Amino acid sequence: MPALARPEHFRRITLPPREAIVAADCDVLVVGGGPAGFGAALGAARGGARVILAERYGFLGGNATAALVVAFMSYYTEHHTEEHSDISLLPTDHGRGRPVIRGVLAELVRKLVKAGGAVAPSLATGFTVPFDAEIFKLVCEDMLHEAGVEILFHVFASGVLENKKHVDGVIFESKSGPLVVRAKIVIDCTGDGDVAAAAGSVCETGREEDGLVQPMSLLFRLGEYEKAAFAEYVKQHPDQWQGVHGLWAMIDRAEAAGELDLQREDILMFRTPRDREIYVNSIRVCRVLGTDVWDLTLAEVEGRRQMRRLVSFFKRYVPGFNQTYVLQSGPSVGVRESRRIIGGYKLTAEDILHAREFKDVIARSTYPLDIHNPKGKGTLMKRLPAGKAYDIPLRCLLPQGMKNLLVAGRCISGSADALASFRVMPVCIATGQAAGVCAAVSRSLKLLPKQVPVEKVQKALLAQDADLGSQG
Repeated sequence: MPALARPEHFRRITLPPREAIVAADCDVLVVGGGPAGFGAALGAARGGARVILAERYGFLGGNATAALVVAFMSYYTEHHTEEHSDISLLPTDHGRGRPVIRGVLAELVRKLVKAGGAVAPSLATGFTVPFDAEIFKLVCEDMLHEAGVEILFHVFASGVLENKKHVDGVIFESKSGPLVVRAKIVIDCTGDGDVAAAAGSVCETGREEDGLVQPMSLLFRLGEYEKAAFAEYVKQHPDQWQGVHGLWAMIDRAEAAGELDLQREDILMFRTPRDREIYVNSIRVCRVLGTDVWDLTLAEVEGRRQMRRLVSFFKRYVPGFNQTYVLQSGPSVGVRESRRIIGGYKLTAEDILHAREFKDVIARSTYPLDIHNPKGKGTLMKRLPAGKAYDIPLRCLLPQGMKNLLVAGRCISGSADALASFRVMPVCIATGQAAGVCAAVSRSLKLLPKQVPVEKVQKALLAQDADLGSQG
């Protein structure tokens, strides 16, 4: 069945005025319950603020659960040599990396592992953390409940009550009709910067040269994976599998036979806490934007088409998958890149690759520039110097001109290339926690976020076990 076509010419009509239910008033409103929103809500609540978290789905996790991005990418420093350039992120000298993100992330990982819902980071996992999406939902809910965070599910942010760059409240669409949550401080953790854009924040989208963004992906989970059979194949063909990606010769054969039209150069798979399951992240839908409903529809339909062909490929060509089947595809397509809100500082690729430090650091990362080709095949990886990390300044979370609004997650202030590093979930949790802490300090001092001395924010973050590098 074809998707609804995009109109050639948009027509607009004026809607009648309407009333909304005032659902609540709070100190801090966090919009979006993904990794950034989870970190923000905990950071603010543990800082003493009354926090409401509003989420469009009926569960927490965002891309971790709705899009089945079920692995935290490495937040450990890398040990590498010039000869090592593949994207497995496995240290070549067998040295042990060190984590540069602690706080909420470290606590979440510990609880997931204890619940049997994650594999602890180690050299064997490339210091990634594979996890179970369902246990992830439960652990996140428990942690927010223990912190006193109030949650409102099934609400979609559609607008703001804004007065001279002060966001008095956010408008939500719901089954109960339009709702408004009023707040002293609002944190946009929507990923796409929806609240900030609605409030009039300056934003950018895509690359400078053509406006294109990194492709979307539909992730899926396969059952009846025969681990031993696949391991034997890898043993016999070591050139075909490195870290979490490979199968190049098989891909070439299937494409030559007209049985596969892979949009990326390799197959990317992640282990799970379950021995007979594997997650696949090898779908690319290019030239689509996560803030466009027609593009999102196209990406969902095209993603499932590519998934069908990939599953047939696995069953026919890959040892260990002859009985495999799809356990689940992501309820939502995964969006890597959309809006970036321009703040007091714009993080650059040079900042990342030179492992720059900032006096107003509120989070750190070691993840490389991981740029998926917006036009199709190809992944460009540019890594930090061995053992190094870069700082993210508080100014990246403060949208230009806005009074009481912060942003966290992949929509913070940075260039398109820089986003290719800070978009991953561990970093989103860290910037979320920092935004939440800043909001709580702002309320306690009765100051606007941009007026809060950064030393106060850093002190509160350190009290929540954040890693601030040389400022810690």
